[in-house]
Amino acid sequence: MLMPKRVKYRKQMRGRMKGKAGRGNTVHFGEYGLQALSPGWVSARQIEAARRAIVRETKRRGKVWVRIFPDKPITKRAAESRMGKGKGAVEFWAAVVKPGRIMFEIGGVSEEVARESLRKAKHKFSVKCKIVQAQDRVGG
Repeated sequence: MLMPKRVKYRKQMRGRMKGKAGRGNTVHFGEYGLQALSPGWVSARQIEAARRAIVRETKRRGKVWVRIFPDKPITKRAAESRMGKGKGAVEFWAAVVKPGRIMFEIGGVSEEVARESLRKAKHKFSVKCKIVQAQDRVGG
């Protein structure tokens, strides 16, 4: 499961997910990508489940790029605990995803295989997604 090797601070504040993704919003490496349409947190488990779905569907042909990384610690309080007593322990790690962010890319396989594998991966996420195609790039 993905998580940072070490972090400066163990616990983080929740933050806000305003606006659209300013970076990471174009298909750079592969031919097809999975783009987020709504904001949200994507857990490390969801990322791994989607990656496995893609790898299984492509039968390990082609190449898969994971463009998001879960670097935000999400904490949870113990069940039936009283108020006070501080912030809860880190429950899981999540990636903050804004609308427009490319989460996965795939290349080296046919269009049908790429679309089907990304469609299966799309069902693993708690955010709305769509499959996008790379624009023809000219130059380096």
